[in-house]
Amino acid sequence: MGRVTPPHNQKEAIMATEVKTPKKVKIKLPLTRTEKDDVYVAVNGKAFLIKRGETVEVPDYVAEVLQHKEDSLATAMEYEEEAKKRLNDL
Repeated sequence: MGRVTPPHNQKEAIMATEVKTPKKVKIKLPLTRTEKDDVYVAVNGKAFLIKRGETVEVPDYVAEVLQHKEDSLATAMEYEEEAKKRLNDL
């Protein structure tokens, strides 16, 4: 088993006990005819259910996950369109 060494001074003790609070950001997920359900996001064991059509505050890492999702969907749609064009050109 590993050995835990005590901090050398009070400053180290305070730094060791500080818990980083994530920055909060406001987001609003659009409510559309096809997308009405709330959005579930889980990051490192913490789960969030985000209501569409309302401005909500979430940790910045949740907003980042949602942005990556949108970026991935956009890339997939672009790829799909390119594949359709190539098939039509055959």
